[in-house]
Amino acid sequence: MSDFFSSFWTFYIALGSLGGIAWLIYLLLANSKTKAPKNGEVVKSTGHAWDGIEELNNPLPFWWVAMFYITIVFGLVYLVLYPGIGTAKGVLGWTSAKEHSDEVREATSKYEPLYQKYSSMPIPELAKNEKANQTGGRLFATYCTICHGSDGRGAKGFPNIADNDWLYGGSADQIETTILNGRHGSMPEWKAVIGEKGVKDVASYVLSMSSREAPADEVAAGQKIFSTNCVGCHQADGKGMYALGAPNLTDNIWLYGASRGIIEKSIANGRAGIMPAHKKLLGEAKVHILAAYVYSLSRHQ
Repeated sequence: MSDFFSSFWTFYIALGSLGGIAWLIYLLLANSKTKAPKNGEVVKSTGHAWDGIEELNNPLPFWWVAMFYITIVFGLVYLVLYPGIGTAKGVLGWTSAKEHSDEVREATSKYEPLYQKYSSMPIPELAKNEKANQTGGRLFATYCTICHGSDGRGAKGFPNIADNDWLYGGSADQIETTILNGRHGSMPEWKAVIGEKGVKDVASYVLSMSSREAPADEVAAGQKIFSTNCVGCHQADGKGMYALGAPNLTDNIWLYGASRGIIEKSIANGRAGIMPAHKKLLGEAKVHILAAYVYSLSRHQ
């Protein structure tokens, strides 16, 4: 177990909480010894003066002292009722996790029927439903934009889902499966297998597959290496395979970038993209609506 969870931290937090309150009590008592002057009694000076204004040693106002004592009592009552002293749970047994669970349960009971009414509708049909798409758009804005962007066009390392190029397939079922279960892409490292020269040659062949110029000798050498090591995923024609998430190398759509340097880096060091599963987080009904929204993005092009 980490040292952070040792009993020392419980005492450390308790000392800070209760010690701070004890110090405030002492401070109030120490500054409450001065008594109010009797009639005709001259109030002594503290010896402090600023710009001709002298500070007199008057007692603290009663209301001011009373307010401080009220806040101290409030603090002590709070620490008894709620967690605030190390691992002590408090009399009420309140936890932020429990409150979150209660709020989620309440929200689920309130909004789940709204999602369930769309569950039986096929995704292509649901994608044309304006209200369902508005709901799906809000889900997308909450859970997906951080990776795929607000317009779904992605970023370096995060797929553009507003076009018609798909790593794992763009059918309604494939999109829903991707969101529900996530995806784990895996491009193995090849530098140790084919060497630096082999990486350079394969990169040239890959460039040629997308109609880009590359040295003919490197293309020929790279084609031989490709046919031996790469066709299992990218196929002989380089058009990839949805089942493995192997991208199409013959078009001009690149997930990590299209420069020679980046292509060589991908071949040499591999890639490992992860799309997290959202089934437990959102539930199947919400995912169904979200999948319809994603489906609609590429159909508006």
